[in-house]
Amino acid sequence: MSFRRALALAACGLAGGSVLFSAVAVGKQPARGGDAEPRPGGSAAAVPPASAPAGTGGYWDSNWDRREPLALINLKKKNQETGEEELASRLDHCKAKATRHIFLIRHSQYNLDGRADKDRTLTPLGREQAELTGHRLASLGLKFDQIIHSSMTRATETTEIISKHLPGVKKISTDLLREGAPIEPDPPVSHWKPEAVYYEDGARIEAAFRNFIHRADAKQEEDSYEIFVCHANVIRYIVCRALQFPPEGWLRMSLNNGSITHLVIRPNGRVALRTLGDTGFMPPDKITRT
Repeated sequence: MSFRRALALAACGLAGGSVLFSAVAVGKQPARGGDAEPRPGGSAAAVPPASAPAGTGGYWDSNWDRREPLALINLKKKNQETGEEELASRLDHCKAKATRHIFLIRHSQYNLDGRADKDRTLTPLGREQAELTGHRLASLGLKFDQIIHSSMTRATETTEIISKHLPGVKKISTDLLREGAPIEPDPPVSHWKPEAVYYEDGARIEAAFRNFIHRADAKQEEDSYEIFVCHANVIRYIVCRALQFPPEGWLRMSLNNGSITHLVIRPNGRVALRTLGDTGFMPPDKITRT
């Protein structure tokens, strides 16, 4: 199952969904030579060398979220109707000003014997883990803006416990963050999923990435701190995509239950990984990975 095929489904839209996102292929290299996009001041956009394979982290695509100011302006209209001064003003109007802090929380330990999602509730230890995660988040002293969580039972229950430590923070449930198989892993594993699963889940999880992981809107004045409670596969895929690492490498990472992964997205679109799967705040006998 190729990544491009999964994106082809995503570009056609998700059945029953309302999310809107760009259909530009992930990892597509910027145009070279005469097709390079002009920058203010006359310089061309930086392009990778011809030998750099797309999507391998060999270069940084500054317009990865399609929110570079130049990408938000109709240059043809500018050339016909406006001058350079107005272009500069419009570019400034489209520039992000704030930093987004994304906290990706893996759900706590849950009952693996449940046949249906509603039966896969948190174990007693899982509830303790969620309490510890909530306490850790509260101890950071940050003004969290919202908690967006997967609609699956284990993520919803984890969110409810965490939210007790963060009173007043609104909670939003979404199906986009449900667990799934994002893309066929490399190296491959024989016990993993059939091709059709990647085709369906991959489009949804890619849609979640495009919908939630991007630089701040130009209207956002202050830095934001947002919590996403979801699943290991989803988080690992998001980390690979955000850092522009090959997304097929998501299975090379491992995340504990209740762990905290912290991504930072700067106004210029640059992304940093502050922590990956942190559970240092939990006693060793409370740490699990199921």
